[in-house]
Amino acid sequence: MVASQAMRVLQSSNHVCKAHGRMAHVALHHSRYTESQISTAKHRCHQMKRNTPSILSLNGPRVVCAASNGQDTASDYRTKDESDIRVLVVGATGYIGKFVVRELVNRGYQVVAFCREKSGIGGKQGMEDTIKEFPGAEVVFGDVTDMASLDSVGFKNPVDVVVSCLASRTGGIKDSNLIDYQATANAMNAGRKNGAQHFVLLSAICVQKPLLEFQRAKLKFEKELMEAGDISYSIVRPTAFFKSLAAQVQLVKEGKPYVMFGDGTLAACKPISERDLASFIADCVKQEDLKNKVLPIGGPGEALTALDQGNMLFRITGRNPWFFPVPVAVMDGAIGLFDWLASIFPQLEDSAEFAKIGKYYAVESMLALDPKTGEYSADLTPSYGNDTLEDFFKQAVEEGLKGQELGDAAVFGINKE
Repeated sequence: MVASQAMRVLQSSNHVCKAHGRMAHVALHHSRYTESQISTAKHRCHQMKRNTPSILSLNGPRVVCAASNGQDTASDYRTKDESDIRVLVVGATGYIGKFVVRELVNRGYQVVAFCREKSGIGGKQGMEDTIKEFPGAEVVFGDVTDMASLDSVGFKNPVDVVVSCLASRTGGIKDSNLIDYQATANAMNAGRKNGAQHFVLLSAICVQKPLLEFQRAKLKFEKELMEAGDISYSIVRPTAFFKSLAAQVQLVKEGKPYVMFGDGTLAACKPISERDLASFIADCVKQEDLKNKVLPIGGPGEALTALDQGNMLFRITGRNPWFFPVPVAVMDGAIGLFDWLASIFPQLEDSAEFAKIGKYYAVESMLALDPKTGEYSADLTPSYGNDTLEDFFKQAVEEGLKGQELGDAAVFGINKE
């Protein structure tokens, strides 16, 4: 009787089943149905839509149809000690990924750093150097663009949480789709296939106004992650990193002008240090209040414009302010030229994209958008951590920028190595 009622409940849910609905886990106890009938019920429950109740509870023998986003607390990894929680970090050798691995190790998690065999700027770092960089972590080597590699190496042993710090190195069109979308999707799908319960994504605050290829690639993945249904998520959207604002430190120190677009007040950000961002990402691994949320995050203090940052550098170096304003129209001209050239020579499509990236960061703030006004808002951009850009600049002026190299993201070769 109860089993029949359960089967009818599952069968009646067919009208809300969608191909992209939530995956679900089915447990049928004491059923008199055949394996084929149970398999059909399981399949339908796997397709239950997001708004379907996560648990169908009946008197007597029960059917549990629990979507993983509302995981049974008895099996929720969050109830375990950090030392019993296994976290896989992809993008571990990237700028933020390195700090995330170290922060998770310091918090006592079992950390697996999934790395490339050759990493670092220009692929100059080999496997032995990479292993030395992550004491306390299990370092494995594979290819995030290859699902078989992720399965056999990254998920050789059970993993509770996947943290993705993957990001395209240049922001070019093909690289963005390969890394920001496909490789990140590979990591999520390998995690789902192998029983991971949570996925922490390092995204970017600029995806809220997607005009660039890497932003569209990130958003495409964000949507798939939120709709997956069988894995919970935390999507971290940070503002500018300290490193991205460091390109002109040495130039100003040497007495050269500070270059800015327009009057230097076109855009603002609340920059966050790699250490504070890594700490926030680590919070997302276990904190219940950060689960299934999109999380814009900035550093402490007020929002800073390019003009603010330049004046800060001149004050720290003791030099008189000397600004070199560049009209935004110059970028518009470059974009038009490269777009035209790319229409004739497709191999130049990335050059056009790089020009668009340059303009975007010149005129768009790295702050949360106010949904009511459509304007950027410093007040709506949460602050986190203790590290300030001023302290970072002071240290950079005194000690240099070793470890803060921009690599392939460097503009005009400034601070590349």
